Amino acid sequence: RPAPGAAGGAAREAARASETRVLGLRPNAVQAVLCLAGFCCCVPMAIPQSHLVAFCGDIGIGAASGAAMLSVLLGCAFVARQFWGAFADRHGGLLTVLCGSACQAVAIGAFLLTQNEAGLFLIAAAYGFGFSGIIPAYVVAVRDLFPSAEASWRVPLVLFTSMGGMAFGSWFAGRLYDLFGHYAPAFGSGVLFNVANLLLIGFLVLRQPGRPWVPARLAAG
Repeated sequence: RPAPGAAGGAAREAARASETRVLGLRPNAVQAVLCLAGFCCCVPMAIPQSHLVAFCGDIGIGAASGAAMLSVLLGCAFVARQFWGAFADRHGGLLTVLCGSACQAVAIGAFLLTQNEAGLFLIAAAYGFGFSGIIPAYVVAVRDLFPSAEASWRVPLVLFTSMGGMAFGSWFAGRLYDLFGHYAPAFGSGVLFNVANLLLIGFLVLRQPGRPWVPARLAAG
């Protein structure tokens, strides 16, 4: 039988170890998953924003219509961000990222399924609705998961890798177009990156204790 002091020390060590875990993982492991997920979601996020006008020209739709689609996309994103902010306040950052990314995946896949101008306007609006809340939700997720004292470096790191995904996605889509002569491989690769993001964020969401759709800071309150 261990001495009472030894047992108490072991309990304190166990408590400290549990406090350093985030979703049952090391904090920096969760940070790495968030950074990789941010990169993967921003690769497809960049493709329509950078190449929509050229994509329209590629399928015989005028540049003016393509520019109008881009305006619709960005306008819907501006309005929808208010919705995603309210959603994140209620359900937390991780679930907001998951839902927004799922909407983005469906929309970017839909670009491959139609060449109709009216249909593309509708898809552009849906895409703007889906992607607009993802990046702010990563900031909320970091605040949900980590102490506020660590936000000064964890948030910039997630945003840095996410913006790296935006830069890579814009370049990569153009490179695939140069190789294949059409945009189907570029948008198809966007779907694959988006699925990878959903798997990574879904992994974190499922590790949340209790009700995974409620952030710990709200459940505790």
